[in-house]
Order: sequence, then C-alpha cells, then structure tokens
Amino acid sequence: MAYLPSHGKVTGLSKLARTVDVFARRPQLQEQLTGQIADALVEHLDPRGAAVVVQAEHSCLKLRGARKAHTEMVTTAFRGELRWDRDLRREVLGLIRGV
Repeated sequence: MAYLPSHGKVTGLSKLARTVDVFARRPQLQEQLTGQIADALVEHLDPRGAAVVVQAEHSCLKLRGARKAHTEMVTTAFRGELRWDRDLRREVLGLIRGV
C-alpha cells in the first residue's frame, strides 16, 4: 500500500499493518478487502491519494473445485490523485512491484 500525505499527516508502518489485519480477518471477497483498506487510509489519514495492491493465494482454488495450486489473484484500489494521475499511479505501482 502507498499513500501521498497531505497536511504533514503520516503514520507508522505498524498502524498500516494493523489496518490490513482488521479487514483481512473477516471472510469476504478480495476485491472488497482491497477497497476497504484504501477507504480506511483515506478516512483516517486524509491523503492526497492512496493505492492498495493485494496479492493473495486462494484456498478455494487450491483445495476445492478447480484444484489449481499456486493460483494467485491481484486486486488494486486507487483513491484521490492516484486514481486519475496515470504517471503517478505508474510510479507507485513500480515501487510496490520493486521495478
């Protein structure tokens, strides 16, 4: 996840990790989880922009039905400047991916 601080308001990494934990404990769709984390960043930090990328392996695909091992899904959510500024979004995604 990434956010563009505004008004000098930043937070510690442990709070970001706890935010993910709060939402990830609930059974839900990965798309909803990704959006909820992004919305929480916006609500509590009032950033200029926020980005959340969730990459997860799904037990339902691995153990039931399709039985596809090592199947990962990636979902994204962008808010604020990161939603409409393509160059900024590309830069943040590159940093997240380690490119």
